[in-house]
Amino acid sequence: MALTPKDSKALAKSDEDKKAQKKAAEDEALLREVDDAVRQDQYETFGKTYGRPLAAALVLGLAGFGGYLWWDSQQQAAMEQDSEVLISALDQIEAGNLETASDTLQPLVESDNDAARSAALLMQGGSASERGDAAAAARLFGQVSTDTNAPQPYRDLATIRMVAVEFDTLDPEQVITRLKPIAVPDNAFFGSAGELVAMAYLEQGKRDEAGALFSAIAKDDETPSSLRSRARQMAGMLGVDAIEDVDEVLEEVGADTGAAPAAGQAAAQ
Repeated sequence: MALTPKDSKALAKSDEDKKAQKKAAEDEALLREVDDAVRQDQYETFGKTYGRPLAAALVLGLAGFGGYLWWDSQQQAAMEQDSEVLISALDQIEAGNLETASDTLQPLVESDNDAARSAALLMQGGSASERGDAAAAARLFGQVSTDTNAPQPYRDLATIRMVAVEFDTLDPEQVITRLKPIAVPDNAFFGSAGELVAMAYLEQGKRDEAGALFSAIAKDDETPSSLRSRARQMAGMLGVDAIEDVDEVLEEVGADTGAAPAAGQAAAQ
């Protein structure tokens, strides 16, 4: 059967399409090979230029991370040892062995750990105070109070304890000057510091200032109940109302009166 001119044109067009598709595929493969070659060359150039520095940085990073892990484990071990020493000293203090407790704490007093050193000095100061050695206690508390590397709560507590043991020998204005920055409601030791400041106000004859401060202590929920009760009584003696919640006060009074018979029974046994 003879091909018609129309069929011949269709076949010719089909052949051209196949050739065009083949040519496009060959061009795409060639471009891909060129692109791969260019990328490989770029990688080789990058590797030659930056390979060693990157490898060195990676090694240093891994070494630094390993060093940090070792340092952290050493710190944890040191903290555990310090805690054991503090617990041992506390046991000695509870047993009444104040001299032994002070000797036990001496290695921590010479420690580079600011918190451990401060805690040890505070405990040594407390032991000296219990022994009646006010001068030694004040000196030990003073070391923490003036140590700028010590944690601030430790410094505040040391300042309060130092003023407390020296209270009878200090001028009231000295007490107020030292403790007034601590005797503020947002400080953890507001109650203890505020009570000493209020007592100093009384020695100066400033009853209004003392009454207001005792009242603030009595109304501070963060202050221990025993100190709040004492401050409430002092405020009442000075003519200042320090009661906000009557029911709460009655509960505290009930707890106190309930504790007395229990203590008496325990003593009798």
